[in-house]
Amino acid sequence: MKIIEAKNYKELSKVASEIIIKEINKKPNAVIGFATGETPLGMYEELVKSYKKGKIDFSKIKSFNLDEYFPINKKDKRSYYCYMFKHLFNKINI
Repeated sequence: MKIIEAKNYKELSKVASEIIIKEINKKPNAVIGFATGETPLGMYEELVKSYKKGKIDFSKIKSFNLDEYFPINKKDKRSYYCYMFKHLFNKINI
C-alpha cells in the first residue's frame, strides 16, 4: 500500500483525481468503483475539470457505486445512482 500525504482537502482531491486519470489513460476500459458522500466531491470536481480540458475520456470505462440502498429505484432522488449522476456522470462522457 502506498500512503500519500496531502496538505489539505483541495490537494487531496487533485491527487486522487490524477490517480484515476492515470489509470483510465493506461486502461481506457477500466472498471471503477465510485464512492459517495462528502469526501469524494472535490475529486469529482477535479475529474470534471480535467474532462472539460480534454485530459480524460470516460467513454469506455465501466463503473459501479460502492454504496446503494435496497430496495430503491435508481431514479429516486435519495439513491446513490442519482447522487453520482448529479455530481459526476451528467458532467462527463460516461
